[in-house]
Amino acid sequence: MDAVADYIADFARFITASPSSYHAAAEVARRLDEAGFTRLDETAEWDAAAGGSYIVRDGAVIAWLQPESAGPTTPFRVLGAHTDSPGFKLKPSPSTGSNGWLQAGVEVYGGPLLNSWLDRELELAGRLATRDGALHLVRTGPFLRIPQLAIHLDRGVNNGLTLDKQQHVQPVWGVGDASQADLLAHIAGFAGVDAADVAGFDLVTADTHAPERFGLDGALFAAGRMDNLSSVYAGLVALLQAAASDTDADHVSVLAAFDHEELGSGSRSGASGPILDDVLTRIGETRGATRSQQKQAYAASWCLSADAGHAVHPNYAEKHDPANRPVAGGGLLVKYNANQRYATDAAGAALVAGLASAAGVPYQDFVSNNTVPCGSTIGPLTATRLGIRTVDVGVPLLSMHSARELVHVDDAAGLGALATAFFAGA
Repeated sequence: MDAVADYIADFARFITASPSSYHAAAEVARRLDEAGFTRLDETAEWDAAAGGSYIVRDGAVIAWLQPESAGPTTPFRVLGAHTDSPGFKLKPSPSTGSNGWLQAGVEVYGGPLLNSWLDRELELAGRLATRDGALHLVRTGPFLRIPQLAIHLDRGVNNGLTLDKQQHVQPVWGVGDASQADLLAHIAGFAGVDAADVAGFDLVTADTHAPERFGLDGALFAAGRMDNLSSVYAGLVALLQAAASDTDADHVSVLAAFDHEELGSGSRSGASGPILDDVLTRIGETRGATRSQQKQAYAASWCLSADAGHAVHPNYAEKHDPANRPVAGGGLLVKYNANQRYATDAAGAALVAGLASAAGVPYQDFVSNNTVPCGSTIGPLTATRLGIRTVDVGVPLLSMHSARELVHVDDAAGLGALATAFFAGA
């Protein structure tokens, strides 16, 4: 197998292991442990040891590689990404149903393409909290389905589908008397805990269809949650490659995989919260950095904000900018927005040009059509909170925010190569 094939095969395994942000953080941690990184406790003192370390805070993970030569003003190279994806989250008192069907009460999480979640076998994944304070990862495997109304009962459906977010997206999971059903008891069974001990839960839906390569020469790759596991995985690969290198870098390499980006990042584990500043400040303190020296380090640092973007859609080409038209297989995206929805500026563009040249990968510019406002990323948030120079990049997708998204394999692997060059100091 060639390098791209190896990359995509392992990326598929990473996605399969990561149906929720909590599972993604756990899978990153597992791979870091295998590579010899040390998990640190946020409630304890940290020492100044060189090498790889990381923390997990709920569904976020921040990992870093500190060189032997690091001092109080050593800068950081941060690759920022996020572990969450749009979908549905299980509500309190989730056991519902009617007319002989057992249903799960769910709330819309973020901005999913609702119709893409219909008629798919879904699982519930996330964590349970028991009364002793312990947290238990859980996933059910195929367990739920949101059934669409048959065309015979909605003759105009092909002229436009409208889904009520409360009435039409509650999944079924069985048949019986809804008043006697206990969905949480079944989920507790998957986790191997007593249902009576469950005191809280954070559970989301995930598509259970396995990631697949397909199309001409197997160049296309479809999977759930590539927004934004594509960037989390690229950053992890790059950090592990940096750890395997004998080079003593002139910076601290940091993978910051935040949670809750799809909701605006406002949480203790999100990019608008304190987690990254907390970690970077404590890393500096282990080297004796004063506040002034920490600011010096920030001023010399870079953040590569890595999040998925849009390839031109062949059936809706008019939705894209007429001059900047990124295509699948044309390389990763450098993302621009005049209103700072993305953080890229001239200096960031020059950084990416150098990284792409060093990595031997192509890249292409993305900017929105003026009539189709773009979303945003953790890039502007990080730049605003810390003052670190930031540039926004990502892989071009079709069907972003669908239950199942589409990417060209070369673009996904190209992001991993660029991230590796970034941590190598190119």
